[in-house]
Order: sequence, then C-alpha cells, then structure tokens
Amino acid sequence: MNTVDLNADLGEGYGSWAMGDDNALLDVVTSANVACGFHAGDPSIMRAVCRRAADRDVAIGAHVGYADKPGFGRRFIDIEPAALRDEVLYQIAALDAFARVAGSEVSYVKPHGALYNTIGHHEEQAAAVVAAVADYDRALPVLGLPGAVWLKLAEEAGLTVVHEAFADRAYTPEGTLVSRRLPGAVLHDGREIAKRCVAMATGAPIKDVEGGELKLQPGSICVHGDTPGAVQIAQRVRKSLTDAGVELTPFAA
Repeated sequence: MNTVDLNADLGEGYGSWAMGDDNALLDVVTSANVACGFHAGDPSIMRAVCRRAADRDVAIGAHVGYADKPGFGRRFIDIEPAALRDEVLYQIAALDAFARVAGSEVSYVKPHGALYNTIGHHEEQAAAVVAAVADYDRALPVLGLPGAVWLKLAEEAGLTVVHEAFADRAYTPEGTLVSRRLPGAVLHDGREIAKRCVAMATGAPIKDVEGGELKLQPGSICVHGDTPGAVQIAQRVRKSLTDAGVELTPFAA
C-alpha cells in the first residue's frame, strides 16, 4: 500500500487576528507545521494548536521562519548565519515546550516562506538552519523540496531528510515551484488538485507549467490553509487519497 503524509501550515494568526481554520484542518492533516512566533503566531496560539494537534494524534512540526511578521515571513532577510542559527534554534525550542506541555513533542522541522526558498540555494543560510536542527536534536527529520541545498547539507550532517510536494502549486520542468508573482502559480480547482495529489502519492507523473510530465514521489504533501476554499480542498484531497487506497500517516511517526 502507498503511504503519504499530509501537512499544513497552522497557528499563523497573531493575538485576536486569525489565519485559516486550524481546527478544521487538524481533522484533515496528519502533520501540523506550527508557526513559532517569528513570521506568525504567538505563545497562546502555539499552546492552543499544540494541544489540539496532540488530542488528534497529529504530528507537530516547527515551522521556523525569518523574524518578519509584517511581511508574513515572505521577504528575504540578509541575516548573519550565526544569528539565523540561533533564531531557528530558539523557535524549535519554544514550540517544543508547548508541545511537551500538551503531551507531545516537536517531531520535525520545516522552514517557512522566504526562508524555505532561500535555503534552497543559499549555502550559508542553509548551513545555519541545519546547524540549528543538529544542535537541538539530530533525530529530528527535516522537510523540504527535493534538490534544495539545505537538504543536501542536512543529509551530509546525518539528519533524516523528507521530500515534500505542494498540492496547489505549479511546478517548473526542473521540479521547482513557480514563483507566486507569476500567473497560475497557485491552483484553485479542487478536483484538479486532488487528482494531482493522488498521482504524486502513487508515483504517476503530473503536468509541469509547460505541459511536460514531472514525477514527484513525496514523503509528505502540503495542503495550504490560507487560500480560498482551503478546508474544502484539503478534505477533497484526503478523501481522494484514501479512495485511491493511499494510507495517510505522519512521516515522523
């Protein structure tokens, strides 16, 4: 039987401001990438999401990012590698405290937004993120895009690497994500998104942005929670996968 993990970015509100429907998505996903207070989130939100994830046996991941709430972590920051290492370490440890209070623990690390994209090619920042994870716990798997520099460095450092695919993002022929600044970068047709996810999970090719065939075999598929109809799309993805005989299970279980 084919197996795959479903992950989503959660806890991305701040104070009384909410982003997405965390409760509904926790009933769909098997892993929760929880914002650690830098690009989004705050201590009370972190505690609440960890408690709800633990109640549902959803794996908790540290969704680490640049310290950039106004830009939602989607702007590059030219930060010194040593400072980035310490900021990432701080975020992992902070979330792990709330996960442990909830009876769980942080079981993997996934960078967010601009940091995720930057360490795909920026050697110094990539090495800083790897160092932070290794300093905290070398047993923590790291989640990222195949071919990313930081995953190469993570593997060399002895960390477990898990490849991720995105349910609703367009891909280039090289297997990288189409920039959000370009038209068609984000898909909105729930039926097409679900069909792509089944293909990814079963080893069949999907269409890249130029119409060619691209084969992705991810250990985890990300369903976004901040797009129109996100919950309904995520529910459709889950149902389509299970109907196709794909078992949904946390990769970090």
